[in-house]
Amino acid sequence: MKHSLQLRLSQQLTLTPQLQQSIRLLQLSTLELNQELETMLQENPLLERVEGTDAAEGEMYYGADEAGAASTSEPTSESAVESPPESRNESSNESAEPGESTMEFPDSMWDDAPAGYTHSDDEEQDGPQMAACSETLREHLLWQLNLLNISDRDKSMVMLLIDALDDAGYLHQDFAELASLLPLELEVDPVELDTALKHLRNMDPVGVGARSLSECLVLQLESLPEETPGRAHAIEIARHHLAVMAARDFTNLKRLLRCNDAQLREAQALIVSLNPRPGAEYATTDTRYIVHDVEVRKVKGQWTARLNTDAMPRLRINRVYADILRRNRNASGKELSTQLQEARWLIKNVQQRFDTILRVSQAIVERQRHFFDHGDVAMRPLVLREIAEEVGLHESTVSRVTTQKYMFTPRGIYELKYFFGSHVATDTGGACSATAIRALIKQLIAAENTKRPLSDSHIAEVLSQQGIIVARRTIAKYREALQIPPVNLRKSL
Repeated sequence: MKHSLQLRLSQQLTLTPQLQQSIRLLQLSTLELNQELETMLQENPLLERVEGTDAAEGEMYYGADEAGAASTSEPTSESAVESPPESRNESSNESAEPGESTMEFPDSMWDDAPAGYTHSDDEEQDGPQMAACSETLREHLLWQLNLLNISDRDKSMVMLLIDALDDAGYLHQDFAELASLLPLELEVDPVELDTALKHLRNMDPVGVGARSLSECLVLQLESLPEETPGRAHAIEIARHHLAVMAARDFTNLKRLLRCNDAQLREAQALIVSLNPRPGAEYATTDTRYIVHDVEVRKVKGQWTARLNTDAMPRLRINRVYADILRRNRNASGKELSTQLQEARWLIKNVQQRFDTILRVSQAIVERQRHFFDHGDVAMRPLVLREIAEEVGLHESTVSRVTTQKYMFTPRGIYELKYFFGSHVATDTGGACSATAIRALIKQLIAAENTKRPLSDSHIAEVLSQQGIIVARRTIAKYREALQIPPVNLRKSL
């Protein structure tokens, strides 16, 4: 075998650290971006937020050329985020020195006070005022227990039952299991636990301590005045015929109760007004707020997208460390030079992130302008490839941009992914968006006669008359996605 040397030319895409950072920042949500920036602000002393008077002036200072830092390579790739338009660079560079990079960020981003903090212009606060914690179900019941005039042993039994309740206020453990948790020397009698359960069920909220949904509803019904219309029939339904009512078998239910339509309607309305989860109102909930990235408004008859300035961070290079780096050009400043380059890359990538989000959002708004005028029924089919070709990006980049990014519109807040969807053929050879079909299904069901609700097959026939060809199973899938019950559960008296 003969050895030889060959020269071969080939193209290869290399993901530089700058490009990797650009891609990572692009796929982060606004909240995740702020967390990422917090970490970088702690690790890099050359990077800082623009706050106070400097934020009001909007002055951005980098000092890369003065510090003698090496020029950095810009991340470029077909799937990378694009550079901002030339017009924006020209307007922003008019006040910048050569070698500097400017980035305008809103003042209001850093003016927001933390949650639970109030500040008065007239007087200074001694410290942050924290929001009051909501009362839990256990605390609410223990407060009532302390007001009862019963023995300490009975209070201990009631406290045991309170600790055994779930978040909805139900007691699923039996007395034998609860008694096994106590020391044998206490000699707990099941009769004592039964008495403690009666004390518990007399507390607020009504229905707490029930062992089943039926028992919970009966406890609430029995607490109502006897003259309440429909009370007797409602108690009978809750005790014995709850499954029949859930199946909307009103004919069989009237036969079992020996009542007419009006009496059954009163009993049904009374049961529906009850709370099946009495302890849920005291459950702690983790509220998560959405920070929208883009706002859409109609300007001079045209729908226009613009960035949410409150969601954009304000960053700059720290002047103190930049001056130190400028005065010390020896080897001791090599680490600071590296951190200066990293800070400049970060600021550049953050700006490119928001510019790319704006470009993609504007392209979506132009394609879906009928949605903003008429709602979901006017949503047109749209795929990532169309937007990618429009803005000159790769589909993977558009996918990252539209994930966990939100758009504030006059019709509500939507994730950018919401505007993309599959299409269904029409008899005219066109296409209809799946979102528009779901909206039509919702409209048809909202306007139906509840005594004779529309079946999935009937809805498919109505849509076919409008030129939209949809199979019955597709209607069922869209209806379930809208959390609309089937025809037999939508029937009413």
